[in-house]
Amino acid sequence: MNDTGPLFISSGDLIADRRYRWALDHLARGDLSGAADILTQALELAPQFAAAWFALGEIHDRLGDRGAAVTAFERARDAGPEDYHGARLQLARLGAGEITRTMTETYVRRLFDQYAAGYDAAMTERLAYRAPDILHDAVESVMRAAGRKPRFGSMLDLGCGTGLAGAAFRPFVDWLVGVDLSPAMAAQAATKGLYDRLATADLESFLAAEAASAARYHLIVAADVFVYVKDLGPIAAALARVIAPDGIAAFTVETHSGAGAKLLPTLRYAHGEPYLRGVMDAAGLSIAHFAAAAVRTEKGAPVEGLVVVAQPSTAMRPIATSGG
Repeated sequence: MNDTGPLFISSGDLIADRRYRWALDHLARGDLSGAADILTQALELAPQFAAAWFALGEIHDRLGDRGAAVTAFERARDAGPEDYHGARLQLARLGAGEITRTMTETYVRRLFDQYAAGYDAAMTERLAYRAPDILHDAVESVMRAAGRKPRFGSMLDLGCGTGLAGAAFRPFVDWLVGVDLSPAMAAQAATKGLYDRLATADLESFLAAEAASAARYHLIVAADVFVYVKDLGPIAAALARVIAPDGIAAFTVETHSGAGAKLLPTLRYAHGEPYLRGVMDAAGLSIAHFAAAAVRTEKGAPVEGLVVVAQPSTAMRPIATSGG
């Protein structure tokens, strides 16, 4: 998910709020110029109206006026320090701002809170989302190659969302833990009765707490999660601290032909193959499976991605299972 549309947070001025909503009506009808005029009127009444600045930036961007778009996104960023809308990402996409190491927690949380109720249908029906199945097949392949059945004592589902990956792996796991930044997504997951434990937290904080408590997992999965993180180094290092000595980690990413991490027009990050191999190596994780995989489609075309399965480089024995 990447395009949430403008988020309404009141400006404190009822007339400005009314004009903002009126502008969105014009925008929905395809009247970009009319919507921009009305937003300008709203901003004259409420100059710190971040939502209106952001919507105006999107309109100027669609109209091909980069300079005006940059100015509007800068005003949205300055008026809303928590960056609910992702103005910093838009500025980075337009080459007018720094590409940050991670997206702001506020932005990602509201992105998925907003989509939680219809997430499963949107992903599976409209975007042909296949990350859980791809990960399951990759993990099973690695396990079979090690001469073991695909059965695990404990699994950590990073960025578990509504539980799509949890559903794919639940039959093969004795103890399933899920963590997600979005309370609304975690609430949807809870209704499915898949998880033995669910937490709402950012990934790095959760992993640090798990490492401090000496928690160890036989399987760690991240399905379509790392597309929201530019720098995977800290995450990979944290994974290495909570993975069992004979455990494995599996994840999907979007990719590109370059070597590093890249912010895409969709406002998701793509990671190059050399970058991923370097990150895994630096974290002390050895790659057991690395393959191209299209985890979703967008606008009728498959999205270029990779599926990776890794294990601790110090592992001296076959991957263990709880039921093999």
